Amino acid sequence: MPTSARTRVRLLARGAALTAIAVAAVPAFTSAIGQERPESILPPGFGEPASQPAARPTPARTGASTAPVPAASGTPASGPAGGTGMVQPLPSDTPTPVASATPTPVATIDPSVLAQYEMPAFARRSLDRVGPAGVREGGLEANAFAGADGRFAEALMRRVGAPLPSRWLSILLRRTLAAQLDTPEHVDGADFAAERAWLLLRMGESVAARAVAQSVDNANYTPKLYQVAMNTALATGDPGELCGIADAGLAATHERGWTMAQAMCAALAAEPGRAKTLLAAAKRRNVASGIDYQLAQKVVGAGPDGGQAVTIEWAGVDVLTAWRFGLAIATGVTVPDALFATTGQQARYWYALSPSVPLGDRVPYAEAAAGQGVLSSAALVDLYGAVDAANDMPSGAAAAANDLRAAYVGNDVDTRLAAMRRLWGGDNKGTEPSYARLVLTARAAGRLPARLGVEDARYVVASMLTAGLDRTATRWRPAVEEGGDAWAMIALADPDMTGQLSYRQLSSYVGRGDAALKQRLFFAGLAGLGRLSADDIERAAKALDVRIGAENTWTRAIDRAAADGQQGMVVVLAAIGMQTPRWDGVPPAMLYRIVGALRAVGLEGEARMIAAEALARA
Repeated sequence: MPTSARTRVRLLARGAALTAIAVAAVPAFTSAIGQERPESILPPGFGEPASQPAARPTPARTGASTAPVPAASGTPASGPAGGTGMVQPLPSDTPTPVASATPTPVATIDPSVLAQYEMPAFARRSLDRVGPAGVREGGLEANAFAGADGRFAEALMRRVGAPLPSRWLSILLRRTLAAQLDTPEHVDGADFAAERAWLLLRMGESVAARAVAQSVDNANYTPKLYQVAMNTALATGDPGELCGIADAGLAATHERGWTMAQAMCAALAAEPGRAKTLLAAAKRRNVASGIDYQLAQKVVGAGPDGGQAVTIEWAGVDVLTAWRFGLAIATGVTVPDALFATTGQQARYWYALSPSVPLGDRVPYAEAAAGQGVLSSAALVDLYGAVDAANDMPSGAAAAANDLRAAYVGNDVDTRLAAMRRLWGGDNKGTEPSYARLVLTARAAGRLPARLGVEDARYVVASMLTAGLDRTATRWRPAVEEGGDAWAMIALADPDMTGQLSYRQLSSYVGRGDAALKQRLFFAGLAGLGRLSADDIERAAKALDVRIGAENTWTRAIDRAAADGQQGMVVVLAAIGMQTPRWDGVPPAMLYRIVGALRAVGLEGEARMIAAEALARA
């Protein structure tokens, strides 16, 4: 493809690509969650699914362990009843021969030959190490899965139910999946990248997922990665990203979505005549119909000399799919709010990450994304800064922006605290603030002087810890009462604590809300961090009925991974242990294992933040 054509291909959703490099800077990652049964990725209106491609066969390497796949703990979160999900599951490892649709005849070039022609040997990337984020960008070490059986790791990733209840574990999981990782034994590097990107998509991390898929040279794509790459392009609202792989994707998977991609890419490459011919052929063969076909038409019309305006009507559309989401976002079509209720939370996070969505429309979705860890506190503050500088913003967003400014630069401490209380919903007595608002005020809380008598000290401390401001939060220890939430969170988050708490101090803790659950979680966090003596751990475990010594397949797997120093496996297994939508569904004994395993593999900072988050959110 000529250079000018390739440039035009990326004009449609250019903004989305600008954030792909910042994978680890955004803590800083469908209702088809944790599914194993293979289905087509195609949205309704695309006819019967074509054949299900299998992962590329890979010779087994020697020296790898073969561990059994542990059963997922709890029930993965699911989408609305009857929904098909925003993204469909990956194909199975065993091909199912099914008659495929006959694609529109198009003259193509062998993609492997084209890739070799365009890319010199020194520029080609190895499948032995794949990923966009190095250690300096926040990723884990490349050997995070060293010694692990890649088949076991892939099976675990596919079983993770996302989003997770823990913001900090979500951040850590993103850093793991987006890292430049050495490919583990017994799997192909491209297939392993596909599994990582697929989980990131389910977490709502569309930008990180796309960056992982792009870390593999097109010549090395497998059928599995072609399917995931289509979904990452749609989740980021960038159909132009399909253009380099549309022909090869159709040949490898026979999915009809690639037929429509060929038509859209012809338009984006300034070939409107060919684009319209391909669209007409697709319509005759009923490749797509209804709004799915109209959205593809709109993309074609947006290309150079497209020559057609298409009005999109959502009436009668009862489910939001990846196809509809991606093409609507790419062409500036507003997605009705009601349709987001037909799919998982992930679509809202994709929406928050899309620069093509108007600022005012993005605000509530951005708050939800920040609460999940998809956006950082700094990114959320920047967004509200843009709201403050803009005109004609929604009244609620404009008021929050004013309060946020006052929280930072109010004339005195009382003014700043009052602004934070308004952001937290302090006018509604007895109502706990949303976790996203605590994320929003993190650095404003860090600017407050630690002083006695602050009624909302627990919120101030919890807010600071959402951004990892552990030492800043520790300054509040003299100002808070022992036995309260703020004191307990500081005891868990303090990075410089060398001693241990006594059984009396543990027993003195009485948290707001479900006091019994929070005391058990506090014990689990302290025990996992090694901040109680062995005798006190045994005594408290009996008194609180936290069975930290119980064993099952999952506990043995995470203990073995921790003993082997496999950071990546520990993180994925920790996610397996949190298969619940809320913190009050996380068993304290599992929190103990997770915190202890993370600490054992050198991730103590993350372990402390997860333990403190449990008290803030349970």
